[in-house]
Amino acid sequence: MRRLFTVLLVLATPLRAQDVAGDVDYYVMALSWSPNWCAMEGDARESPQCDASADFGWVLHGLWPQYDRGWPDYCRTDHRNPSRSDTAAWAGLFGSAGSAWHQWNKHGRCSGLSADAYYALSAEAYARVTRPEVFRKLDDPVRLPAAVIEEAFLRDNPSLAADQITITCRSGRIQEARICLSRDLEFRDCGADVVRDCTLEDALFDPIR
Repeated sequence: MRRLFTVLLVLATPLRAQDVAGDVDYYVMALSWSPNWCAMEGDARESPQCDASADFGWVLHGLWPQYDRGWPDYCRTDHRNPSRSDTAAWAGLFGSAGSAWHQWNKHGRCSGLSADAYYALSAEAYARVTRPEVFRKLDDPVRLPAAVIEEAFLRDNPSLAADQITITCRSGRIQEARICLSRDLEFRDCGADVVRDCTLEDALFDPIR
């Protein structure tokens, strides 16, 4: 009986990332509201993303390869790692060169693409989504329902549906907007393990500095 249980458990567990690099079902694009991230951890790290001159709003946390159930990370790959100049070139998209490197190392390897191709795909995905400008106009911190963030994205992206985006919160703040995309970067429904709909009615939202 114990042996049968072990076999069933193995069959029910998704293959680890290093076994399936490039064999993914869709992508999750995570957009982080930079002022909130800086307040939660970026300032303490002295991240260049949080410099007063940076002017970051929604930055690309990452483009994450996803299975219909589960996700890979830290895959083995035959592609070379990006150089420092490579990651520095994408700092404006990911917030910093360090973030660009981390996203390649943890997620980009699993796309089956080279680093250059992964970064280019990430930029294309980012460009396909309109980030609501209304949030860049705030002068002071506000508290608002997390649903307001989702409604703003849905309003400014008419082909985006409610089942294709989830808003996350952390430490009482709006954290991210996560949008699900097909391998061709078309909007698609998110899997159940991706949905993290924040239900806060008074989530803190900091303005761009």
